[in-house]
Amino acid sequence: MKKQITVLALACTTFFSAVANAQFAKPEDGIEYRQAAKVLLASHFGRMVPVIKGEAPYDAEAIKENVAILNTLAALPWVAFGPGFEGGDAKPEVWSDAKGFEEKRENFKVAIQNLSAAADSSDLNKLKAAFGKAGQSCKSCHDAYRKD
Repeated sequence: MKKQITVLALACTTFFSAVANAQFAKPEDGIEYRQAAKVLLASHFGRMVPVIKGEAPYDAEAIKENVAILNTLAALPWVAFGPGFEGGDAKPEVWSDAKGFEEKRENFKVAIQNLSAAADSSDLNKLKAAFGKAGQSCKSCHDAYRKD
């Protein structure tokens, strides 16, 4: 059953990515789309920071809900990094080093999956470790492929 759900989720992501790509009337729309998705990602990561730092109580259910949203958001920006969507805050290396960019994107995907598993475990220490790795994944991509 879990395999069927995974296949269905992958099919939906692929479908919605293709639909999103078809909806961009001009490249600027795609750039705005990916930037908006990243703003939302940052917002949802930021909501967990007080818990990670011990400045707010750990509410496992609230964290799970937030991470579920991150799982959805994490799939969104990539469709707008295809050919024709150069610009914005992205360095040209996104397109000239497609293999490296894809590797960082895959690392991010794995980090989000691990964050989801940690949130599901309701173990704060596992959550903190996975959160740190997800943050490092974001930073490593930004360092290599985002303009200052």
